[in-house]
Amino acid sequence: MIASAHGACYQKSIVSESIPSSPQSTPSLDSSSNADLLEKLKTQLPDALFAQVSGRLNAYASEAAYSKLKIQLLEERLRLQRIEKYGPGSEKLSNLQLELLEQEPGVSSEEVAAESEREVLAPDSKEKKKRKHPGRQTLPADLPRVERIIACTPEQCVCGNCGGETNVIGYEVSEVLDVKPAEYFVQVTKREKRACKSCPEQGVAAAPLPARIIDKSLVSDGVIIDTVVNKYCDHSPLYRQSVALLRDTGIDISRATMCGWVMTIGEMLMPMAKAMQRQLLAGSYIQADETPVDVQTHDGSGTNHQAYLWQYGTPYGMTVFDFRMSRKREGPLNFLGNFEGLLQTDAYAAYDRVGGAKMVHAGCWSHARRYFVDAVKLNKQDAASIRAVQLMDKLFSIDARAREEKMDHASRHALRQQHASPLLEEIRNHILAMSKTVLPKSAAGQACSYTLAIWKRLIRFLDHPALELSTNLAENSMRPIAMKGSLCPSF
Repeated sequence: MIASAHGACYQKSIVSESIPSSPQSTPSLDSSSNADLLEKLKTQLPDALFAQVSGRLNAYASEAAYSKLKIQLLEERLRLQRIEKYGPGSEKLSNLQLELLEQEPGVSSEEVAAESEREVLAPDSKEKKKRKHPGRQTLPADLPRVERIIACTPEQCVCGNCGGETNVIGYEVSEVLDVKPAEYFVQVTKREKRACKSCPEQGVAAAPLPARIIDKSLVSDGVIIDTVVNKYCDHSPLYRQSVALLRDTGIDISRATMCGWVMTIGEMLMPMAKAMQRQLLAGSYIQADETPVDVQTHDGSGTNHQAYLWQYGTPYGMTVFDFRMSRKREGPLNFLGNFEGLLQTDAYAAYDRVGGAKMVHAGCWSHARRYFVDAVKLNKQDAASIRAVQLMDKLFSIDARAREEKMDHASRHALRQQHASPLLEEIRNHILAMSKTVLPKSAAGQACSYTLAIWKRLIRFLDHPALELSTNLAENSMRPIAMKGSLCPSF
């Protein structure tokens, strides 16, 4: 009876990665229940039948483990899609909260943000150092001072006791920062003309015109420079500046004209950019990154072309941007030329096979850490990814200590050799073990694959004292570009 019962139960084939046409339910068996059941069956079944049954039980256990990982992968993808849909604030929400948002067709980003703040975060176990309040900020001494004296009221000018006139004995002084609004005016230039009354054949000589950014322009160089500074430093688009100029002066200057000013300034600055590029390539260490920018193509399609700004710079040094219409390898290939120093990037493939033969590639620990952080966002219970982030944070704390103690590169290198080397071995062993327990296409699996694939590049800082752990400084130089893109369009 037992043999026939088990023979009837175990008729389901092993599930492969492709889903069968008519799936059936699978018994849920953990390792302990498997072992107990096999021990009982071993005493009751013939050896041949027991071998068949135990094989099927092992197959079901493998199938259950695979199904669990598959479900986890699909849940991660679904959660990632919902986070992308509802914005960064939704990262704090549980899967159930995100599912409820799906049922609200008109939910706004403000509602998502409010929902994310409902749950009170657990207090941090580590005591944070309380920063001393800096007090009231003093105004810069180099700014001009304009004094305004406020006289006492007539009642205060008379002594309340004897009725005599009171005397000024001093002042209560306070300072506030004030501003004088921009004042537009018309600059009238009169060029002196001279002629000899005795020699009319010599003609008339006029004083030469000073050089201008744009000859015969309606505006002065000051207005043009102010427009460029407002666009790139204050992220004010040209259309907004055009409207403001019309409001303040009554002069209507089109965006196309202003765009011409910007292009002219850009052409004038090209020699300076080339000189900065030559100086950068003459050094021994470059961090590189790229960011997308929209470009108007005027091809009638109504859409913008996605171009890229490639950033090249040195930590705490100069930064050079190189505009390219694509993200192909030709960008860094042309810019870097035969550079043979350290090139630190996020391991994007376009940076491979560029530069000189002796160029050394270095990786970015922040990018590796970010992959594991994304895995934790998708699965708050992912202890392995959380542990990976914690180990990497310990690595960053070594450099943080060096910054706090204002160490030079040599001292920081000695500190890294002492503390980072054993920590790196622990990080690598943890990720290797973790990679064997996760699906390759899951967020955690991709984090492991990325980190292990560029491991040699990540540990280059052990051999090069000047090398930073990450390209965060390069990414920070991109923030004005990202801010401009998020706050206003290009024109």
